[in-house]
Amino acid sequence: MEPVLIVLVVLVVVAFIALIKTIQVIPQASAAIVERFGRYTRTLNAGLNIVVPFIDTVRNRIDLREQVVPFPPQPVITQDNLVVNIDTVIYYQVTDPRAATYEVASYIQAIEQLTVTTLRNIIGSMDLESTLTSREVINAGLRGVLDEATGKWGIRVNRVELKAIEPPTSIQDSMEKQMRADRDKRAAILTAEGSRQAAILRAEGEKQADVLRAEGEAQAAVLRADGEAAAIRTVFEAIHDGDADQKLLAYQYLQTLPELAKGDSNKLWIIPSEVGDALKGLGGAFTGLTGGNGASPAAAAPAATQVPLDPAGRPSVTPPAGPRPVDTEKGAARPRVEPTREYPTIDPE
Repeated sequence: MEPVLIVLVVLVVVAFIALIKTIQVIPQASAAIVERFGRYTRTLNAGLNIVVPFIDTVRNRIDLREQVVPFPPQPVITQDNLVVNIDTVIYYQVTDPRAATYEVASYIQAIEQLTVTTLRNIIGSMDLESTLTSREVINAGLRGVLDEATGKWGIRVNRVELKAIEPPTSIQDSMEKQMRADRDKRAAILTAEGSRQAAILRAEGEKQADVLRAEGEAQAAVLRADGEAAAIRTVFEAIHDGDADQKLLAYQYLQTLPELAKGDSNKLWIIPSEVGDALKGLGGAFTGLTGGNGASPAAAAPAATQVPLDPAGRPSVTPPAGPRPVDTEKGAARPRVEPTREYPTIDPE
């Protein structure tokens, strides 16, 4: 019984192993390569698959999802003979498991070496400044070359990125100094422009203020002149409406004489010849008030005399004798001025 039992146990174990090898469960987004006696037979897709045990062999399981592979920094020489270290990241996806298995021994290593050589070719034709500012151009060039080369391997390169570009330390220091100088330059330019704008605005404000001030003064002068003209017109109309006689005018004339004598610098006072006429009219008015016969005083003022001032600041003068001829042309009475007559002078002292 024991040999039979052993045989039964062996058969059960073999059947279990065969069952396990017959049923193959492939996860989602994965594929498996099946070989029969060392030759490619078919590709197993996701799900439950049946194979011939001990004849079919599952050689390789491949992940069909997009993969991300970072590569270590690679030293690359630019066109201006500067060495920069560039880190790259590759995003790829297996589209043909059979080609990825049999067309290339290790597609990861192949992609890495192809990336390095292509990167050196692209960077070698660019200077440092172009390398630092042309990431998109470098990425597009890398992706085009890799996509063309890896297509026969069953690989699709979706994206290539430059993770870092590190120039030498000395170049970094120089770049920092240059950037600092550029920023200082821009700051100085902005400051100068601000000062210029401020000066322009200040000048425009002062100009507008001067214009407004001048306009205000002009308007004030016009209004002042209009007021003086209106006052003169009113006085003139009042005089003509009141029909003022020569006596009243002479009296008003004498009232203004003290104003002419005011001032610390007045050492000599020139009396016009019309003063004699005014004094004559005023003297006649005084004579009429006192009940005289209307005759004017006999004493006449000389042509040029020094008239003293009284304590009230008014000139102490004697009205000249005799009326002065009057020119009544066009009905307007006005004194006749004799060109040869001399003006009397008054010494305030």
